[in-house]
Amino acid sequence: MYTTKLFTLVLVVQPQRVLLGMKKRGFGAGLWNGFGGKVQPGESIEEAARRELLEESGLTVDTLQKMGQITFEFVGNSELMDVHIFRADDFHGEPTESDEMRPQWFQLDEVPFNRMWADDIYWFPLVLQKKLFRGYFKFQGQDTILEHTLKEVEEV
Repeated sequence: MYTTKLFTLVLVVQPQRVLLGMKKRGFGAGLWNGFGGKVQPGESIEEAARRELLEESGLTVDTLQKMGQITFEFVGNSELMDVHIFRADDFHGEPTESDEMRPQWFQLDEVPFNRMWADDIYWFPLVLQKKLFRGYFKFQGQDTILEHTLKEVEEV
């Protein structure tokens, strides 16, 4: 029997660049990623996305656009991760390092996919193109994708 946990992921996108964070500890440490984490009890998915972005990068945003939803399964783990992916084009503040993340801007043609989660190269371009999507990725460990589906949708 599977249980599902809700997560958020926010990508801060500017016309020529995207903000990523180097994960310093915990799950996915050593990889570049967007900003996000677990949705807490009593919190909406969007509230969680805003809170995690602020905690991990020091930024606040007026508008979050929901871009996609991906379910992750890890072999041997009965907990599925239901990740809701947002894009923010405007923000307030300066990216600031936190205990968990070290933010850095990347030019859009220099996104470090070889140092990111293996699934990112599939869906990340859709976020940049403002296309909506739903996906599923099944991982063996943190590096190997056993199977996946990804499709563009009208709404998420």
